[in-house]
Amino acid sequence: MTEHQRAASMRDVAALAGVSHQTVSRVVNGHPSIRESTRQRVRAAMDQLHYRPNRAARALVTARSRTIGVLSTSAAALYGPVSSINAIQDAGQAAGYSVAVAQLPDLGADAISAGLDHLLAQSVEGIVVIAPQEVVLDRLSSAQLGVPYVTLLGGPSAVQRELTVDQVAGARAATRHLIGLGHTRIVHLSGPLEWFEAEARVHGYRAELEEAGLTPEPVLEGDWTAESGYRLGRRALDHAGVTAVFASNDQMALGLYHAARERGLGIPEQLSVVGFDDIPEAAHFWPPLTTVLQDFTDLGRRSVESLVAEIEGGAEATAVSLQPELIVRSSTARPRTA
Repeated sequence: MTEHQRAASMRDVAALAGVSHQTVSRVVNGHPSIRESTRQRVRAAMDQLHYRPNRAARALVTARSRTIGVLSTSAAALYGPVSSINAIQDAGQAAGYSVAVAQLPDLGADAISAGLDHLLAQSVEGIVVIAPQEVVLDRLSSAQLGVPYVTLLGGPSAVQRELTVDQVAGARAATRHLIGLGHTRIVHLSGPLEWFEAEARVHGYRAELEEAGLTPEPVLEGDWTAESGYRLGRRALDHAGVTAVFASNDQMALGLYHAARERGLGIPEQLSVVGFDDIPEAAHFWPPLTTVLQDFTDLGRRSVESLVAEIEGGAEATAVSLQPELIVRSSTARPRTA
C-alpha cells in the first residue's frame, strides 16, 4: 500500500490537530477531562483525514467494547420500531457507542435466546429491547445477561426498566375526541393483542367509552398492516349505526380508508377515522388523518441516555412514560345525526 493509500493513524490526527497522541486517544475514548475546544479540533482532524478508530484494538486496551445492542422483533420494519432504532443509533454515536442490532425471526424461546447470544458475543455493554411481547419480557427476566438493559414496551402498566409512550392515554385521547364530536358507536381496529401496545390501546378505548356511559363495540384484531385494516374495515362497516373507527395504527387506518371508499362512504362526512403513530404520510392521506403522535425519536434517545448512565456507573434504569399528543386533522367531524 502506498503512502497515499495508507489509512490515517492516530499519530496523523495528533499532528494535524497539533496535540499529543495521548490527547487524541482520550478524545476517541470519551475522556471527560478534555476541553471542548480541543475535542472539536481533534474531531475536525479525524474527519479531514477520514480517520476511523479501531474498535477492536480499543476493546483490548480498555476492556470495553463501547457497543450497545438492540434486540428487535421481525416487525421492526414498522414505522415506530425503525424510528426508535434510528434514534438509538444516532444517540449511541453521539455518546461514543456503536450499535449492533439482532432481529428476531419469530418469538420462540430458541430465537430469543439466539438473538441475545448474538449480541452478547459482540461484548455489548447494554441492550435496548424493542420486542413488546410478554414472551420476550419473560425471557429477559429469566436470562442471566450480565449487562444492563432497557425495554421499549408500552403495556397497560409500567414495569421496571421500561421506557414508553403512554399507550392507554393515547387511546383514551383518540376515543375521547370522537365522543366529544358526538359519536356513540365507535369501533376499534386493534393490532395483534400479544403486543403490549395493542393491548394497552384496547384498554384505553374501552375505559374511555365506559367512563362516558357508552358500550364498546367488539374489538376487531388485525396485524398492523394496511391489508388487515382494509379487511377489518369492511367488517366494521357492516355494524349498523357505526359512525367512527379508531384504528390502532395509521397503516390500518389507511386500509380502512380503502374499505370506506369502496362502500361509497365519505370521510369524515359519513365516517370519522382516527389512527395512531402519526407516520409522516398521515398528513398526506386524503383527507389528512387525525392521529396520535408518539415521539419515537425522543424515546430512542432517552433509552440510550438511561443505558449509558447505568453502564458508566449511574443509577439503575427505572420506568419512564412519555405523554402522546392528539393531532387533529380533517378525518374527523360530527356525525350527521348529531
